[in-house]
Amino acid sequence: MRYFFYAIPAFLIMSVSTAAFGATGAPVGYEIDGQSYEGYYISPSDKAPLVILIHDWDGLTDYEIKRSKMLADLGYAVFALDLFGAGVRPTEMKDKRQHTGELYTNREKMRALMKGALDTAKGKGANVDNAVAMGYCFGGAAVLEWARSGQDMKGFVTFHGGLETPQGQNYTEAQGKLLILHGSADSSVTMDHFAALAKELESAGVAHEMITYGGAEHAFTVFGEARYQKMADDQSWRRFTEFLEATLKK
Repeated sequence: MRYFFYAIPAFLIMSVSTAAFGATGAPVGYEIDGQSYEGYYISPSDKAPLVILIHDWDGLTDYEIKRSKMLADLGYAVFALDLFGAGVRPTEMKDKRQHTGELYTNREKMRALMKGALDTAKGKGANVDNAVAMGYCFGGAAVLEWARSGQDMKGFVTFHGGLETPQGQNYTEAQGKLLILHGSADSSVTMDHFAALAKELESAGVAHEMITYGGAEHAFTVFGEARYQKMADDQSWRRFTEFLEATLKK
């Protein structure tokens, strides 16, 4: 798997850079197997614990950058990776299904893209040995794929993510703790999926915590969406930050 960084024009970096307690965030261009990707990196210090953030099926947008800034304010470095490709930020339903479907049917590529992004974060100076992966919706499903692959991380966290395990896969190689944050009114990823995952993790002996939020639908954390539920968003974010505090060394 080949990957390397390339320069982003200075005017673009300046247009999206942010300050959070001294941290400056900027886009990071990189390549994997000849395809260009564009992530986002922000870090308050060289030794800050790392959060790898995986986007939903809209691609890496302002939503993930906002969440990255929120985490940087708490003292975490964040690398928000890109699974679709530089400039690929689908807005039409058919395009979102196409890009996620391509990776759902090619799990090896999905894993390779996450590994390449982690190596990119390492190249930026991120502390990849003190890291947690988290994701939203499609990104949550990707996080669980990464956990099943045996990736060595301190923890894996999903917010209203896909919970089904593909045929032929299991959690016997999973490392680190899992935190599943889910809406009990989610009609896309149901409570049957939630219960099945709980049984699977328990059977595999994987350390896990699973929480549901009453009345919360799919995408309950996405600001401005009709399904956004502030109470569930606030409570899940609080539990997530507690998890980070307990799991990562500062």
